[in-house]
Parts: sequence; C-alpha cells; structure tokens
Amino acid sequence: MQTPSAEAIGDAREFLHQQLAAVGEHPCDLPDSPSALEAWIETNAAQVGEQYAEYLKTRRNGGNRRYFTNRAHALYFLQCVAPSKAVDGAWLYGVLRHWDDYRFDGLVRTYLEELGDGDPAQNHVVIYRKLLAEQGCEASIELHDQFYLQGALQLALGYNVRHFLPEVIGFNLGYEQLPLHLLITAYELSELGIDPYYFTLHVTIDNASSGHARRAAHSVSQLMPVDSNPSDFYQRIALGYRLNNLGVNTTAVIASFDLEHEVIQMLERKRGFGQQMHSDYCKFEGRTVNQWLQLSGKIPEFLAALENKGWIKRHQDPQLSCFWQLIDGPGASMFGVFSPYEKQLLRDWISGDWRPEQAQFQPRARPVNTANVRSRFTPSEASPQRESLVSLPAKTVDIDMDRLRTELQTMSQQHQILYLIERMSPGRHSTPAGLLATRLFSEFIGQ
Repeated sequence: MQTPSAEAIGDAREFLHQQLAAVGEHPCDLPDSPSALEAWIETNAAQVGEQYAEYLKTRRNGGNRRYFTNRAHALYFLQCVAPSKAVDGAWLYGVLRHWDDYRFDGLVRTYLEELGDGDPAQNHVVIYRKLLAEQGCEASIELHDQFYLQGALQLALGYNVRHFLPEVIGFNLGYEQLPLHLLITAYELSELGIDPYYFTLHVTIDNASSGHARRAAHSVSQLMPVDSNPSDFYQRIALGYRLNNLGVNTTAVIASFDLEHEVIQMLERKRGFGQQMHSDYCKFEGRTVNQWLQLSGKIPEFLAALENKGWIKRHQDPQLSCFWQLIDGPGASMFGVFSPYEKQLLRDWISGDWRPEQAQFQPRARPVNTANVRSRFTPSEASPQRESLVSLPAKTVDIDMDRLRTELQTMSQQHQILYLIERMSPGRHSTPAGLLATRLFSEFIGQ
C-alpha cells in the first residue's frame, strides 16, 4: 500500500464527515463526564468477566460452542474480518508526529505495541497474516463492501488526526475495550485446532488494569483542552466512539455463515476451471462431469447426483466418501485442486452431524523477546545512543531495508524521524523495512 495522495486524504476527510453524521443519533454508553471513564472501564471489564465465567460454566456442563459450528465456520470468520485486521491500529498512525509531546505518550505507545515495536512475532498485522497462511486462507473469499467499512474508517482516521483528534481519541477508547466476543472467539478457535494467539494477545494487551483500555481513558484527560470548550471536545470524542458501531460486527459476521451456501458458491467459482478437465469415465444422472460443469447454477443438482450415486455419504466420516478420497491425500486424483479452506468446507459439509473424537489443541510455544518487555519510554542500558540510529546489523537480505539504512545516514536527526514515521504507515509497517523502521523509532524515543 503506497502513501495516499493529498486528494485521497481529502476524500477520506469527507468520508469521515459522512460517517460521523450517520452515527450522530446512535446510542452511546459513555459516561457523561470524562472523570467517570476509569470507573466505567472497570465496570465493563467486570461485566465481561462475569459473562465469560457463565459461558465457561455452560461449556463445562456440556453446552455447545456458541459461535462456531465447525472448523470451516471459524475459517470463514477469520477471512471476513481480515480487512480490518490488515490495518490493525491504523487509526493511531497520525499521532506519531506528536511523539515528543508527553500528552500523546499513551496513544503513541499503543500504536507501537500494535506494530510489535518492530518485532514480527508481535506485530499484529504480521501475526494475522501468518494465521491466515497457516490455515490456507491467503486467497480470501469474495467479500461485500460492508466488510471493508471498519478498515476504511481506521485508515481515514489515521491519516486525518490533525482534523479529527477528538474522534480518534474516542474511536480508540471504544476499540480498546475488552469485548466478550474476543474471549469466546479465542476459546473456540483453540478447540477447533486453530491458533488463537492473535486474539489472546488482544485479551492481555487491552486489559483494563494497565493495558490499552486504561491507557485510552488516560489519553482523554491528557489531551482534553484547558482553555477551549472541553464539553464540545468530549462530545466529539463520543462521536468517534460511536464509529465502532459501523460495519458488520463480530456476532453478525459469525451469524452470516451458511455452510451449504458457501460450498455451492465455492464450487460454482471453480466450475469454469474444471470444464473439459475430466476423463468422463462416469455419468451421474445421465451427465458426465464435464457436462455438469458446463451448466451454470446446477451445482446443487450435481451434488445431489453424487450423493444419489453413493459418491458422497453425508453425515458420515468423509473418508467413506469416494468424492473425498479423490480430493484428500498425496495420491488423490484431484490433489491440490482445492485450497485448504475449500477442502475444509467440503469436509464439514460431508461430515454434517458426524463428529470425530476431538484431540485437545495445544497452542505452540512462542519465544519471549525480552527486549520488548521493557517500556520503550524509559531509558535502558541496552538501548543504542541516538547517534547510532542506523547501526543495526544487516541480518535480512532486503532491498528496501538496505535503502532505508543508506538514506538515513544522509539525513539530519529531524528528517530521520519523519522518514521512519513514513515507513511505519499502515500499509508499510509489516514489511521488513517497516519493521526495521519501527525498531529504530521505538529505540530512539525510548532514550
């Protein structure tokens, strides 16, 4: 993603005005006074904790998963929310230019933590992309525009902080509160053998005691104007808070999943690629496979024909279905034709009510980077001096990283900071050069 043009940023401002007007009448549960925010956060956190305890009690007593009916359902969800996860933290990008104003410390620190302080193992966007790749979901499903609204809002705010600072503060305040759905999502992903680390990371980092939620409330008081009208400023904060309500929320995304519909749509998309690729040894309901694939909108009838012929045995172990045997395994005739997500759709559709014995999922251990444990805003003997801003060893072969190091050496310190900030933008911070820029920036301001 390239740096947006001035015209694009102007369009984003107009977009924000439209969205703020749309949420003006939405209900808002913020307290009337900013002085009550910390108590409000504590109350919300306690309520979420109680609700989650009740959920766990229900599950221990034999209750079903609340969100995900099967693994394909969970993978569908991960892809639907990917547009907003791809710009995680973007709404705070514009605060970096205020790194030397102590009032912005909380917001700057939050953005840097979203970026993992330049550690790819902690960068939220990198983590989510790896999650999608591990699950075979890199080629995302086709999504309606509404799934991109939250991501667009976050980008628009990040590039227009100068005009919408109160709204950015308010959006951040809402986004960083710990929701019940985050806890349940992490729990059920783990049950389904999907690494929940991206979600558990947000559970810990957004905590109400010392994490992003508490810091978000503190930023309200830090940046509240003294001489100007604080009431108007707080009203704008409340408007920004309401922006979190736009787009498709988590539970709505989960509820939108229809397994059979997704299977049919997936096969319809692939139908054109499979035409004239089959040997036509068999006929189903009087048609060869090639003839079936030439017919638009006939996938449901084709699946029914396969089932009638005994090639698909619904509600049984998929290994008993000839159709599945053609798909799964290195010796399968159609090995590699379907992506891991597409295979999961077919497997769960064939399985239906049949359930195998579930193995307990053990999340993989993750190495602790002790360099990231300390606060970047406190001095450290391990930190390089400001004069050695570009003296990191070149461990990765990357043209952009080499260019970054070379160009920094020709700049004054002031221009170095601006140069690094540009490479910490939402579209660049997860690249090797962007991660390096983030590390250098974090170390510089932590002196």
